[in-house]
Amino acid sequence: MVEWITADGLTDYDDAVAFMEARVAAIHAGQADELVWLVEHPPLYTAGTSARQTDLLEARFPVHATGRGGQYTYHGPGQRIVYVMLDLNRRGRDVRAFVARLEAWVIAALADFGVTGAIREGRVGVWVARPDKAPLPDGGIRDDKIAAIGVKLRRWVSFHGIAINVEPDLSHYSGIVPCGISGHGVTSLVDLGLPVGMADLDLALRRTFDAVFGQDISPDATF
Repeated sequence: MVEWITADGLTDYDDAVAFMEARVAAIHAGQADELVWLVEHPPLYTAGTSARQTDLLEARFPVHATGRGGQYTYHGPGQRIVYVMLDLNRRGRDVRAFVARLEAWVIAALADFGVTGAIREGRVGVWVARPDKAPLPDGGIRDDKIAAIGVKLRRWVSFHGIAINVEPDLSHYSGIVPCGISGHGVTSLVDLGLPVGMADLDLALRRTFDAVFGQDISPDATF
């Protein structure tokens, strides 16, 4: 059974990490259900385990070192943070496959709004092709990132998760090289011209979750 909680207002980042660590321990001990926790944070940057100091261009907001994978990313109002605490002991102990499932889940939710999300080789997260913008120097079509993914596992229980841009202030990304990737941009559902609110995205995430994560899998399974 997966519990869903939607937090009110803006959630302090350190408080969120403490909550996740306690919940992950309880899930592993069999004392709590798995959880999808939907939050928003005040403006901040997080540095993943692969973050390069040179990618912090200007510390415009508080910077939090975190144990999740990935590099620098931004969190702030108008961005849906999806903290995913799932027990991979039952769902298959395969980190790459788990990340691929998270990407597939985001892509399915975005499709509810007519947005074609895509994955790109060598770039974790979900991207949207922008043929309406200036092409890359090599003439290729520019991609904008709409969702970042960074996870951590403790005893094969996941935490951290996904950040999906609904209507954040995209200028706040200017203090970092998002996820260490230059040459491409960031976008949001509203930036793409869609009148989508946070509640709309939350409904799409709930609608599409079971198709991706609905089946428990034995500990030895791969997917």
